Amino acid sequence: MSERMSREPIHRIAIIGFGEAGGILGHDLAARGLEISTYDILFDSRDARDAMLAKARGSKVRAAENFADAARDAQLVISAVTASSALGVAKDAARLLAAGQTFLDINSVSPGTKQRMAEHFAKSPAHFVEAAVMAALPPQRLKVPILLGGAHAADLAARLPAIGLNAGVASERVGVASAVKMCRSVVIKGLEAIATESMLAARRYGAEDAVLKSLAATFPEMGWHAKLPDYLISRVAEHGKRRAAEMREAAQALRDVGIDPLMAEATAERQDALVREIAAQIRDELRFDGSFSWRELADALDKAARIKK
Repeated sequence: MSERMSREPIHRIAIIGFGEAGGILGHDLAARGLEISTYDILFDSRDARDAMLAKARGSKVRAAENFADAARDAQLVISAVTASSALGVAKDAARLLAAGQTFLDINSVSPGTKQRMAEHFAKSPAHFVEAAVMAALPPQRLKVPILLGGAHAADLAARLPAIGLNAGVASERVGVASAVKMCRSVVIKGLEAIATESMLAARRYGAEDAVLKSLAATFPEMGWHAKLPDYLISRVAEHGKRRAAEMREAAQALRDVGIDPLMAEATAERQDALVREIAAQIRDELRFDGSFSWRELADALDKAARIKK
């Protein structure tokens, strides 16, 4: 690809990682008429392959055999993998991608990790842009706010609205966008963890209605008497493992600037702990289709704990 082609409207996109984020992006971008390919390591899993390929077909996304196959001829390559895999994927991209291709990392990792990614692209003909997704993809989907960073961030930000993405530029320096995301996550995911711990305890004491009434009186606009508790706790129950990994990246981001990450580490442990409890004590699958009830979850965990005793 030529440098001139890198400025043309984006028609061909590769998505590396086809989990929640990659799946939403792939489905919605393909629905806009774009040519989307994807590769996920689960395509190589005997247990998960059929379901993952069916998911790709249902989204009208081409399932590729490997990273190189997915990225071939793509103008934009989006990395939407796990935090632990993000640096390795960026390293592979720096080696495989050509001039005219842009690698966009949307993973929730520390500023230092984003900077190490950028270092791998120092001698690559491809462009590197960091991205921080600033809210949960569902329900906003393509409209979710995204902050970009790096020397090529402004050029890419100018091209993304045409494909439906809502992007702005945080800085020409790699790491700033991620810092915004990590510092925000200390609050957002900390609130999820605090709500989980508080509500589960309040339910066992039979005090949850009074607690929620008090919270609603103190913070009347947050929705403590409505869907907020269900939403906050559902995020932990459904995505706690991934969110805990993000909080450990946030903890590293804090350490890198000399802040002891007491709250970030505690949040990660609470996220992980709920996932472990659910896996060990609740056999029936939880519903995350809008009918999730934190009270039902609390009661199921309480019942399992009493039986265990």
